[in-house]
Amino acid sequence: MPGPRTQTDDLRVTQPRPVYVIGGGPGGLAAAAALRARGVRAVVVEKSDSVGASWRRHYDRLHLHTTRRLSGLPGLAIPRRFGRWVARDNAVRYLEQYAEHHELEVVTGVEVTRIERAADGAGWTLFATGGRELDARAVVVATGYNHTPRLPDWTGRDTYPGTLTHASGYRNARPYAGQDVLVVGVGNTGAEIAVDLVEGGAARVRLAVRTVPHILRRSTAGWPAQRTGILVRRLPVRLVDRLARAVARISVPDLSAHGLPRPDTGLYTRVKQGAIPVQDVGLIAAVRAGRVEPVAAVEGFDGAEVVLADGSRITPDAVVAATGYHRALEGLVGHLGVLDEQGRPLAHGARACAQAPGLYFTGFSSPISGMLRELARDAEKIARGLSRALSKEEAERTRTRGPRSTRQPRSTRASRRAARPAQ
Repeated sequence: MPGPRTQTDDLRVTQPRPVYVIGGGPGGLAAAAALRARGVRAVVVEKSDSVGASWRRHYDRLHLHTTRRLSGLPGLAIPRRFGRWVARDNAVRYLEQYAEHHELEVVTGVEVTRIERAADGAGWTLFATGGRELDARAVVVATGYNHTPRLPDWTGRDTYPGTLTHASGYRNARPYAGQDVLVVGVGNTGAEIAVDLVEGGAARVRLAVRTVPHILRRSTAGWPAQRTGILVRRLPVRLVDRLARAVARISVPDLSAHGLPRPDTGLYTRVKQGAIPVQDVGLIAAVRAGRVEPVAAVEGFDGAEVVLADGSRITPDAVVAATGYHRALEGLVGHLGVLDEQGRPLAHGARACAQAPGLYFTGFSSPISGMLRELARDAEKIARGLSRALSKEEAERTRTRGPRSTRQPRSTRASRRAARPAQ
């Protein structure tokens, strides 16, 4: 169904160029829908052949760690039938329904590789595969927090005769049945894969830990951890650290005897450093039962042996590296001076960098209140600020040049033709 008409609907036919949204995941779709609801024409450019591509590649058992009620995007709630903790396949179905419901313009199979300021200084030029050049009034970059798999360059890695796989390539435990498996990294992905391997028939599962994580119950007495995250996110860091420490002592058993002591650094201090707590989906029980064995961090490989930080050596049949991702924004916008030393956007959400007005980023943080919830909030804020800016530009253009002749917006089919390379 069409989105609601607003007082800025005339922008659909008067603005000379659309807003391009790079990325067809939840952040990009939410931004496009919020812009459309305010009368701003937005075209989503997705490098894969479908929306929600990264979600389709996640491991089979994945469920959202945030509740259905607090994970919906603007203008369409997640269906109640998907349950409280939405499964991966249902998350993909929801994103498909979302794009259809809002009648979003989505161009698939096109990758934007570089963004440059337009030659006339008004807007941006997007350089894409196939020699395409797309003219944009503004750009929303929503290529995702987990973009490019990061596999450490461990010494001797190439000599390891077993199977070495990044977590992005893990689907389920079937290929590892009866094997000795080492999972490297104890974030949410590593913890859940370790549990999946145990339940899927792996003979032995060890979990390499460099930094001991904070572990939270996903829900306690029906109260989801996400709601607590929402309530405390504006409180002082030290206060939240103290509250979290008290709650952990009540709700999470001490696993020190099993190789997972309580962290010395506070929970919210870690969050501010970019480390989200591990939501328990079976790890606590598996560690207590000895079915998942925490070991020291990986230092390197020596033939079939994995060398650990404490000097010990183990010989697993397979290694699954849950070692995170790169944002991979350098080639796209690194030359514009909008990234920090870690490659993260200097401005996020509704704020655009002073040196790059009209360029927005969404989905490049790890909020304690839930990624999807914050993507939805960012989308509304970006749409509100951007529609206001475009309205001012249009009013100024009309005042200085006189009224422009209106033209009908191009259809999705026309958008696809425009995105094709010139012959």
